[in-house]
Amino acid sequence: MELTRRDATAALAAVGGAGGVALAARQRADDPEDGDEAAAGDGDNEDDAALDDVAVRASMTAVAAVLYPSEVDGVGAFVDRFLDGRLDGSAHAKGIRIAVGELDDAARSWYGGPITELSESECDRLLREVGADTAEEDSDGTLAERARYYVVNELLLALYASPTGGELVGLENPQGHPGGTESYRRGPR
Repeated sequence: MELTRRDATAALAAVGGAGGVALAARQRADDPEDGDEAAAGDGDNEDDAALDDVAVRASMTAVAAVLYPSEVDGVGAFVDRFLDGRLDGSAHAKGIRIAVGELDDAARSWYGGPITELSESECDRLLREVGADTAEEDSDGTLAERARYYVVNELLLALYASPTGGELVGLENPQGHPGGTESYRRGPR
């Protein structure tokens, strides 16, 4: 099954309006026809933030490759689009950045490289060794609890809130994805 950027947008809509608004604002800022480069800012701190976001996106994509079922394709573009609406400057976005950074530090310490350089089996082992596979999610807890909350659950929410990801587990109409009255008249596929 191919995950699309449209699936990510649907997942953002299911998560809430703020992510969709941030995504629309980012798309407008990235539109070359707008031509208003002054709106992009002076670049003093934005380059540092952009590099941070690039690393966060790459690490989240590497973790998604481990978490998502093997029959799913298009993971990189899907995760990138979903994070367009989640890395928006909010406290939650800051929590994602910190948790991914600490998970990356653990990867460097234990495996000698960042998450993005780990094989899928090493990344899976890292998540298990940190305890993210069994920890209760807690945004203010231990590394395991925060990795579960901000990394694992975030990626699973994105997948299963999307129409394609929902189909994998028999949810033909995930929250935020309209199906109309026809979807209630017929049985599951």
